[in-house]
Amino acid sequence: MPALDSSLTQLILWAVIGYGLGSVPFGMVLARVFGLGNLRDIGSGNIGATNVLRTGNKLAAALTLVFDAGKGAAAVLLARTFAGEDAVQLAGLMAFVGHCFPVWLSFRGGKGVATFLGIWLALAWPVGIACCLTWLAAALVMRISSLGALCAAASSVIWALVLGHGSTIALALVLTALVFWRHGANIARIRAGTEPRIGQKEKS
Repeated sequence: MPALDSSLTQLILWAVIGYGLGSVPFGMVLARVFGLGNLRDIGSGNIGATNVLRTGNKLAAALTLVFDAGKGAAAVLLARTFAGEDAVQLAGLMAFVGHCFPVWLSFRGGKGVATFLGIWLALAWPVGIACCLTWLAAALVMRISSLGALCAAASSVIWALVLGHGSTIALALVLTALVFWRHGANIARIRAGTEPRIGQKEKS
């Protein structure tokens, strides 16, 4: 955990900024721009890139992935430019919370995987790259996207420790817990053997 050097006012400010950035529902926005309809009525109803991909528009899905990761990275980089490391980690955390619970969508947001990875790539890029590679390896081997995301989240704690970013361990634990919580339904389907594999349509 980083030293608490920032004032309470600064921490509140960066928490609000982080949440505001994270709460922008790029998937919903891009779906409208591309004329893809309401994501709530498509596939899983999720606002993330995976569900945008179910519309068949690969460009919209790729842009959603980039923008969702970018807003997490932006929160971290902005805070790092103007504030201390405690505010940086808080801004990153709140960007994730904003994505999962955006006020604009009645607090019904996404699962936060892209935002999670964006946060780590900006906060500690070696950890971020390691998490991305972990997701890729797990997804390729097991052919289940959500399982890859869970492996990437869980591995962040290990990577942060191994790669010398011990001050981020507390944040890694909190983000990992949130990712697992948001994937509760996926975990239940994985255990039941009904979670769709990459390339298959998700069962309702």
